[in-house]
Amino acid sequence: MLDVYEIITYFLAAAGLWKLLSKCGKKGWYGLIPGFRYYKLAECAEMEMDGLVCLLLEIASRVSAIFMNRAPENSTSQNLWIVISLGLVLVLFVYQIRIGLGVIRLFNLSRKWIVLMILFPWLAFILIGFVKNYQPVQQKVHNDYLAGTAPAALRAAVDTENSSDGLVIHIHDRTVKNFGKLHYLLKDINLTIPNGSLVLLLGGSGSGKTTMVNAINGYEKANATVLLNGEDIYKDYEKMKYRIGFVPQQELLRMNDTVEQTLGDASKLRLPVQVKEEERQKKIENVCEVLGLSGGLEGLVGKKSGGMKKRISIGTELISDPELFILDEPDSGLDGVIARELFTKLRDIADTGRIVIAITHTPDRVIDLFDKVIVLARDSGNVGRLAFFGSPEEARKFFEKDTMEQIVMAINGKNAGGEGRADEFIEKYAEWTLAEREVKADEN
Repeated sequence: MLDVYEIITYFLAAAGLWKLLSKCGKKGWYGLIPGFRYYKLAECAEMEMDGLVCLLLEIASRVSAIFMNRAPENSTSQNLWIVISLGLVLVLFVYQIRIGLGVIRLFNLSRKWIVLMILFPWLAFILIGFVKNYQPVQQKVHNDYLAGTAPAALRAAVDTENSSDGLVIHIHDRTVKNFGKLHYLLKDINLTIPNGSLVLLLGGSGSGKTTMVNAINGYEKANATVLLNGEDIYKDYEKMKYRIGFVPQQELLRMNDTVEQTLGDASKLRLPVQVKEEERQKKIENVCEVLGLSGGLEGLVGKKSGGMKKRISIGTELISDPELFILDEPDSGLDGVIARELFTKLRDIADTGRIVIAITHTPDRVIDLFDKVIVLARDSGNVGRLAFFGSPEEARKFFEKDTMEQIVMAINGKNAGGEGRADEFIEKYAEWTLAEREVKADEN
């Protein structure tokens, strides 16, 4: 009777796994193969190493069971194989639970499901596999935003020369692995930004702007070399991260604190412990003077206007005197006058010798303040590529457009209401940079 139950539950589990693996983009028939079941489940949950260990443990436990059965009954060797087999089964069980928890997270289920996974795994697989409401969360989140599985076959832009001054960016590629497949998010981003530059990072939705920013500041490292005034951000990240300021789109401020408290706390967090109180206060005063915060230090942050809150957010990062300053939509929700005032402050910060990179969806109202424009575009393989880097005036000539917003529409896909010319301009820029290098080589 037990053998019949085992056969029935085996095929029920196989049916459930077939559907579950298919939801994750895997071949369902892997659910029929013992050992490979948990390996493929682990791939779905991005736990490939656990899956490989699980596969090897299952093979080892089956081999040890064979030796145990062949050993003389009640002999020392049989007892040894029994101990080994029990140990392997116990460790295998632990790894199966780990992978089960990964699957639960993948499908955004309650942790209580692990009880069902342990007692009746076949029932858990049947429910997750066949109930339509259970879908892998990562797949739902990433399908619209992940780039393609291969970069488009376009001519790559030529590397820029390394420099001991400014920001040098060489991003060969930035990839992620999703459901066992390698996806390219960025490829061939090569440029050098001089100190004292205010730079606009331009591109349509999904072009890789945030991915590029995270690769530059080291938050999500790429296959890249990023140098800030001659020093490698990736190789000495613990030191270099204090020389980079980043202001996200969302304000991370305590609304019930005063402006003075906010800047004071930021100075304690952002400045080295050996900085003396007098020097710390001097830095706070300098930030307040640059950003126009001196008049309302005793007021609550929550009572300040949207533009003032943005300035306070900038101040918390500026307190450490960063050499590179990155801002993600600092003018979000601000009207034209306040936005221009804010970007004028950023222009003043850049004029002190820093590099300021800003993302904004309304660039034309402040474009005259910028020195450089980086244009990212999604190519035909859905990979973020460099479509242009130069001055705003050069950008208008290059794209034959009058405004920055028209440039974005030119590189946006037709399904997003754009002209769908991303590949054209990516190729054009690669050839343009190559021609410029050849001219410089001839001059030298």
